[in-house]
Amino acid sequence: MMRVWLLVVLLLLGCSDAAAQADIPLLTSDSDGEGGQTFSAKLELVAVLTLLSILPALFMTMTAFTRIIVVLGLLRQGIGTQQTPSNQILIGLAFFLTVFVMSPVISKSYEQGVQPYMAEEMATTEAVSAAAQPFRQFMLAQVRSKDLMLFARLGGHEGFESRSDIPFSVLMPAFATSELKTAFQIGFLILIPFLIIDLVVSAVLMSMGMVMLSPLIISLPFKLMLFVLVDGWSLIMGTLARSFQAV
Repeated sequence: MMRVWLLVVLLLLGCSDAAAQADIPLLTSDSDGEGGQTFSAKLELVAVLTLLSILPALFMTMTAFTRIIVVLGLLRQGIGTQQTPSNQILIGLAFFLTVFVMSPVISKSYEQGVQPYMAEEMATTEAVSAAAQPFRQFMLAQVRSKDLMLFARLGGHEGFESRSDIPFSVLMPAFATSELKTAFQIGFLILIPFLIIDLVVSAVLMSMGMVMLSPLIISLPFKLMLFVLVDGWSLIMGTLARSFQAV
């Protein structure tokens, strides 16, 4: 992951230096002689800056981040610890677990698109297309056919001969919808044990006539004890990592 960020920085510096040393027009493109297009350094710089501005949205909608952060949020709500762990901690856990899950995909994308581009073996458009293919394969492995059909109909597409013909405009919202469904399914299974503890504690308090005492105050230590005894964090993180189908 670090080499990808380093690559982005180097690309920004390289483009800015090239633009400063030569008066290159902003919007120019030339044929590479093989049917592709090469763009001016300034235009590539604008494209990189635009990509960086939408990088958070791409990170959430094209990776495992959505499923992981939703499940962790539901887990915290089920335990009933309010803001513990804090949002920053949950986002940090979700980010690094996402990097762990997406490492094979990022490596493939780097090898297929970024390296050839830096070696000047590919044009810009070809490199972008090649770098996007591993992410497409990852999303297609997770997305539900029902969600793909839904957004295909909404987009006015009658059908696709193969999954490779599905555009990103259809695949990305379908993938995000599928991830939300999967996250809520996992969250439902996680919440059941905590719900049972709440019901038992509430029934005991009612039978003792302690109706003014909040069941949440009494059930919280029991839920924490249960979560610790079953090694909950390792179980949750391992289950989330294994829930993604291999590409």
